[in-house]
Amino acid sequence: MKKFLCVFLLTLALSTNSFAASLWDDNANWFADARPGKVGDIVTVLVDERTNASDESDMSLKKKSTLNVQGGTGILSFIRAMTLGTQNDTTGNGSIERTHSATTTLACLITEVLPNGNLVIEGTRDVRTSDEILQIMLSGVIRPQDVNSDNQISSRLIANAEISVKGRGVISRTQKPGVITQILQTVF
Repeated sequence: MKKFLCVFLLTLALSTNSFAASLWDDNANWFADARPGKVGDIVTVLVDERTNASDESDMSLKKKSTLNVQGGTGILSFIRAMTLGTQNDTTGNGSIERTHSATTTLACLITEVLPNGNLVIEGTRDVRTSDEILQIMLSGVIRPQDVNSDNQISSRLIANAEISVKGRGVISRTQKPGVITQILQTVF
């Protein structure tokens, strides 16, 4: 009877689905920060881009053509010696100077993990102010070790970075030339 009772209690203990909950997490790393590394993880990009570009050009073109014709022979003997000459002088210069600046914070999703462990990220943000919508788009490749402990990375550490800022609205429409102006600029 004692043997039967032990087997019964052991069977009863094994058949119940009671598991003790633990505060210990076997997957937690106590010595390193969690880094993004899976598709769908979010990385905060600190965009701080500044560009200064200037370009100057000078052009000088001189062309001179001269044509001499001697007196005619045969039935064309009435034509006198004729001289034809042209001279073209063209000079020009131009200069372009551009300065751009973009500073913002943008949350990007990891869309792909490359075989070497690098991460492909993409993110967009639309900011609406009055009647204007400003759309910021970013994509590129990052190394997981470049992401700091706050899950942030500088835009200067992004390889193949594509950052675009587009505006739609009242200001953008007034800055764009009209249809007739565009046609005239194309023709002339």
